Amino acid sequence: MHISNAGLKMPQGMSNVRAMNGNSSVYDVAVVGAGPAGLSAAIAIAQSGTRTALIARHLPYGDNRTTALLGGSIDFLQALEVWPHCRDMAAELRTMRLVDDTGRLIRAPEVKFTCDEIGLDVFGYNIENRVLVAALEARAAAIDNLARLDDDAVAINPSDDFVAIDLARGGSISARLVVGADGRHSLCREAAGIAVKRRELHQAALTLNASHSRPHHNISTEFHTPQGPCVFVPLPGNRSSVVWVSEPKEADRLMALSDEELSDAAEVRAHSVLGKMQVEPGRSQFPLAIEQPATFAKARIALVGEAAHVLPPIGAQGLNMGLRDAADIAEIVRDALAASEDPGSPAALGRYAAARRPDVVSRTFVVDMANRSLLSAFLPMQSLRAAGLHLIGSFGPLRRLAMREGLAPSWRTPQPNRSGATETPAVRSE
Repeated sequence: MHISNAGLKMPQGMSNVRAMNGNSSVYDVAVVGAGPAGLSAAIAIAQSGTRTALIARHLPYGDNRTTALLGGSIDFLQALEVWPHCRDMAAELRTMRLVDDTGRLIRAPEVKFTCDEIGLDVFGYNIENRVLVAALEARAAAIDNLARLDDDAVAINPSDDFVAIDLARGGSISARLVVGADGRHSLCREAAGIAVKRRELHQAALTLNASHSRPHHNISTEFHTPQGPCVFVPLPGNRSSVVWVSEPKEADRLMALSDEELSDAAEVRAHSVLGKMQVEPGRSQFPLAIEQPATFAKARIALVGEAAHVLPPIGAQGLNMGLRDAADIAEIVRDALAASEDPGSPAALGRYAAARRPDVVSRTFVVDMANRSLLSAFLPMQSLRAAGLHLIGSFGPLRRLAMREGLAPSWRTPQPNRSGATETPAVRSE
């Protein structure tokens, strides 16, 4: 499928990409990795006036995955001057519907959450990652003090006063703080000596986009099956993104189907609520795991995105947490420099780790327990899950609490934007 980048103006030649062959430069902050979390962190740090380098090859985004941007993520992207350039290519999420499709003796009741119950116009927006990345890339290219190094980091060497980064094409740079946004196999995390706990989930996710004959009415529907959730999330028009979690052998079988066969299978899984489905070209499959580092910052290196947390695609938590990582590290860098403090000092890194740990640990725990309860064939666990969903569905105050906490942590302090105004977790349509 062709994705239009209308409205995303990329400067000719990427004028702020700097060739580093044979040179060495010093920055306040270097960000390694240019996924959505890394780009957001680099933009947020640089637009406060910090001399920043972004190290990553300038490559097209590689798959068709989407992200449901919830809570303060939209406000953060607004503050980065990114959201207006991709808003028209995103779909509003107004209703979240959970359906127990396990076929078990004890099943949970259907639960439906609507945004107006908690005074919001929308819960958030679903957007294709490549559209979001294109908007972030365009914004990054427009910031004068953000140097985009179109290269790979091949060695990262922390010392007492700075971190030296060797580049694949030759030359090196150094920075007082490195933000590791280089994914689950993070070179930055390894260089910092940060151990990570990993647990394979023996599940795999198939991701695809599909058109359908019936409108989605901005309802995201999540079917809970004995092998994991299958969620249909609205995209613009009569289209939805699908994240289908199953056992690895079943994911392999689905991946091997023809487009027509997979279209029929998706329609059956959705119980035809979206009518006739047609899978679009391009699908991805990846194994699921939970990963959590021993700390989020050490040795002048702070971790964001999947370098800092990996969890299954349940409740749209992954990238939303990554954007909160970016917002927090940018705030800590800004405040440190304003106080003439070293942004890579143990004190600054300690503040970042303390800010991120409650959010990451609590979200990982909730997602893990939700997944475990769905997969469990133990009758008491099934009863507990059904009772819990019944209580959430029927008790108003608990429903509203669950919705608010699902969007963003209620204890999270609103983050100031560039103009000094505060961002709130509310998401409003424009």
